[in-house]
Amino acid sequence: METQNENDLKEIVKQRYAEIAQQDKETNQSSCCGAGGCSTEVYNIMSEDYNHLEGYNADADLGLGCGLPTQFAKIKKGDVVIDLGSGAGNDAFVARHETGEAGKVIGIDFTPAMIEKARKNAELRGFHNVEFRQGDIEKMPVTSSVADVIVSNCVLNLVPNKDGVFKEISRVLKPGGHFSISDIVLTGQLPLNIKKAAEMLSGCVSGAIQKQVYLELIKSNGFTNIIVQKEKVIIIPDDILKNYLSENEIESFKNSGPSIFSITVYAEKPLVEKDTCSEPGCCN
Repeated sequence: METQNENDLKEIVKQRYAEIAQQDKETNQSSCCGAGGCSTEVYNIMSEDYNHLEGYNADADLGLGCGLPTQFAKIKKGDVVIDLGSGAGNDAFVARHETGEAGKVIGIDFTPAMIEKARKNAELRGFHNVEFRQGDIEKMPVTSSVADVIVSNCVLNLVPNKDGVFKEISRVLKPGGHFSISDIVLTGQLPLNIKKAAEMLSGCVSGAIQKQVYLELIKSNGFTNIIVQKEKVIIIPDDILKNYLSENEIESFKNSGPSIFSITVYAEKPLVEKDTCSEPGCCN
């Protein structure tokens, strides 16, 4: 059962991403906090360049990702792919190119404005094997064992109950299926002022957890062959940090070394799940 705090955090994210859905990519890219250009240093703080990927549609790219999970997802023709936190449809459309007309892509997002934007983008391009469903990735509107591949780009860090998401990923993946997820993780402690800032939360930083904890969550949910496919340091510009920290705190934060990373993680659901029987004689 969700706590009031978890519900409050989700509502903050939903409201911010509803705003972001109405903005252009340049506005979003100018700030790690998404809606509202709070940085004068206009460059991609987290997102990657999709231009070299087949199936890329610039209109569906709001510059909100922190990796290229579809590049590493090993999608085959005919696969069923689920994109968690599908936004305006960017990764879903790249996945559609990989899976082809024989496959299917399902995008899930809990912000109605994003779903509306993604559906319009799909209709304009005549993509009949891509659909977008409004829902919570902790309770996916998808039947069990339906997906060959799951992708997600800078979304799980926004969810309070990350363990619940990995349990859902396991449920909807077919045995032998796999995921490739890009996300923000930490290797040190963030200053308290940054962790408390709602704007930074919806910009993928404050909701991040320690890298080792993140990888352990994947392992504890039964996934195997866990591989960090890519890792890069995320540097937040001073003109964003100064909204939350004093000059001395900024200097201390920067001198402490890299602590915020984007990682892309691959893992597989076993063909045969481990036996969970613990009573003597109950499993033969």
